[in-house]
Amino acid sequence: MTASRKNPAEVKSKSPAIFIALGGNLPSHAGSADLTLRSALDDLHAAGVIIEACSRFYRSAPVPVSDQPDFINAVARVSTDLAPAELLALLHRIEATFERVRTVRNAARTLDLDLLAYGDFVANEPALPHPRLQDRAFVLLPLQEVGPDFRHPLKGLTVTEMIAALPPGQVCIPMTAGGSA
Repeated sequence: MTASRKNPAEVKSKSPAIFIALGGNLPSHAGSADLTLRSALDDLHAAGVIIEACSRFYRSAPVPVSDQPDFINAVARVSTDLAPAELLALLHRIEATFERVRTVRNAARTLDLDLLAYGDFVANEPALPHPRLQDRAFVLLPLQEVGPDFRHPLKGLTVTEMIAALPPGQVCIPMTAGGSA
């Protein structure tokens, strides 16, 4: 399958809306966290996943609060012929190529690729929709850019409603084109 990046205005996708969260706060062989995210998008593209749209990059404080470096986050809307479990396996393989080491939950990392939603598909394995997508500003703010019509398959809430329900204090700031917040 030939992959390509498309202008969101040109996409008339018949496939389900698939959303992937990207994040990281440690450098990898690709460089800084933002360069790692860009390289991960290139790897998804090379694997045949069509990147329909990608949000701006956001700088966010770690959740829960810790002394870790800030994260760089984004959300991509993609299309693929891969089933949810196959796509998740691909995401894990790409994480591994960027030296992702899974230690404790919420640890610092070079790359985190989360399958947020695969259309209206609901499952326990892989966990879809992602069980914490509604709790994180660093997911919802970029998701609003690439999926403004997204509705949580279980909760029935829109992105706007989920953002309004976020607890106060989550720092998530869009970055400029040059990479600064």
